[in-house]
Amino acid sequence: LLKIHMQPERVLYVSSQNTSTISPAFANRLEYSKEDKKIVITLHNLWKNDSDTYVCAGVLKNSSSLSVNRSGTMMLVKETEQVYCGNSSWGIYGLTIAVVLLFSALVCCALYRIDVKKYCQKKKPNAVYEDMSYSSRRSTLVR
Repeated sequence: LLKIHMQPERVLYVSSQNTSTISPAFANRLEYSKEDKKIVITLHNLWKNDSDTYVCAGVLKNSSSLSVNRSGTMMLVKETEQVYCGNSSWGIYGLTIAVVLLFSALVCCALYRIDVKKYCQKKKPNAVYEDMSYSSRRSTLVR
């Protein structure tokens, strides 16, 4: 793998005996896997100065010339702002717990104010009881 425009350099060299040489600029930022004639290369933690055109090239046996069969891949790395989020998750957890506790307290207070027993008890059927004994006695006296 070669960078060919901005700062030409050899990024990765893998021999047929599976020995590899990685550029110091890409140390700990490059991984590759080789299977038969296929090599998969992954670059991590890219920097702005990693922007360039990358090509895969092959060196023919008993020759010093490079064989490049494709035009390469142009990679443009934009600068981004890194945000450290290590302790911010504890703040989010704490805030969530506080909101849940306050909501629970609000619900409990609301249920305490409303007479819940009144709504949960079985209602007795409305019955009117009239004592007819006095009026019936009076009518017998009148007779």
